[in-house]
Amino acid sequence: MAALKAFIFDVDGTLAETERDGHRVAFNQAFAAAGLPWHWDAALYGDLLQVAGGKERIQFFVEQYAPPTPPVQNWATLIADLHQAKTGYYTALLRAGQVSLRPGVQRLIAEARGENLRLAIATTSHPQNALALLETALAPDAPSWFEVIAAGDIVPQKKPAPDIYQYVLDQMALAPEDCLAIEDTEHGLTAATQAGIATVITVNDYTCGQDFAPATLVLSHLGEPDQPCEVLQGESFQQACFDVAIAQTLLNRAFTAPGFTHEGRWAS
Repeated sequence: MAALKAFIFDVDGTLAETERDGHRVAFNQAFAAAGLPWHWDAALYGDLLQVAGGKERIQFFVEQYAPPTPPVQNWATLIADLHQAKTGYYTALLRAGQVSLRPGVQRLIAEARGENLRLAIATTSHPQNALALLETALAPDAPSWFEVIAAGDIVPQKKPAPDIYQYVLDQMALAPEDCLAIEDTEHGLTAATQAGIATVITVNDYTCGQDFAPATLVLSHLGEPDQPCEVLQGESFQQACFDVAIAQTLLNRAFTAPGFTHEGRWAS
């Protein structure tokens, strides 16, 4: 029987609704401050989210959407500068209380800590962004609750490559069957399952139409006693909230079910 030892959380869209009203707004502020006539509306940003990583997203936008561009010698430098400025604007939005946690996140983290489960972060977001969200939305000392905070460019390839999850497993000296990942995107799901980790998805407006077939469970959110979650894919449970007990049951089933391989895929 697999024994749950750790939760590994994605950040953007999983812990909080950061994308539309956080990162997107900060990108637009950075573009305006740099004198660029670029604006990412909510629909366009949904398309850009197919690319993991902020710098990579800007590069994709320039290449695929051909916006008006300034005469610059070094695009890599401009993109890096824009991304750094965006990080500052995003952090300011967080500290102003403009981004809040998704339902059930704080409750599940508190329960996991109470049961001495280990916690980690696996995100493509800039480390400063991840830390700022934890400090403002959870608690000032929240980063210390997480044994590993793997973020940004700490690994060569971003999601959907499994590098970030493999890094977390290595740093924590855990096997994939010891962990459950909490994600919100198809890219995140692919990264986690390719690392062999069973994954629970909590969808949002940007990701609700994505393919989550390999997920162990797909939910509307993690749930609160007065705000029940909805099971969108997988076996239903008779309570309002996703909790540690359900996570343990899922892990047991994931690693004993016929067809599940330790590479994190369902055999065809």
